[in-house]
Amino acid sequence: MTEIIIRDAREADFARIVELNAMEVQQTSSMDRQRLIELAQLASYHKVAIVNGRVAAFILAMKENVPYQNDNYAWFAMRLREFIYVDRIVVDSAFSGLKIGSRIYAELFDFARVHGMSYIACEYNIQPPNPASKKFHDKFGFQELGTQWLANGTKEVSLQAAKV
Repeated sequence: MTEIIIRDAREADFARIVELNAMEVQQTSSMDRQRLIELAQLASYHKVAIVNGRVAAFILAMKENVPYQNDNYAWFAMRLREFIYVDRIVVDSAFSGLKIGSRIYAELFDFARVHGMSYIACEYNIQPPNPASKKFHDKFGFQELGTQWLANGTKEVSLQAAKV
């Protein structure tokens, strides 16, 4: 049986987190070590999933009212009072089938409940399409609140929220 441990991210994990992000950059956005340090300082929820001693996944999420300069975060900040915004979640495809993303999200929902947050917010690409992310978020009760074009009109995202 494979042991999966979800814990707070540490600086020692940062090289692997940057590597994982690079593997899925078409679905997230680029992030070098310096950018990760900046995001980690804003994050209220920054976890990694460890499988057999290796970082297999990570999540970065920010509560409302942090000075995060991001179009999607700003969109939610204009519409929701209490929320935590999932900036990115990445699971190494080598570990697919272990339901790591689902475990991370289950813990995120618990965190949001304990801290009195009303919504978990996120976005995923609809142009270019990301059907895996849509299916994953549908499972957790996320609903589309709107859409917006980003990256000079090359990417359209579905802005999603789930009631905690």
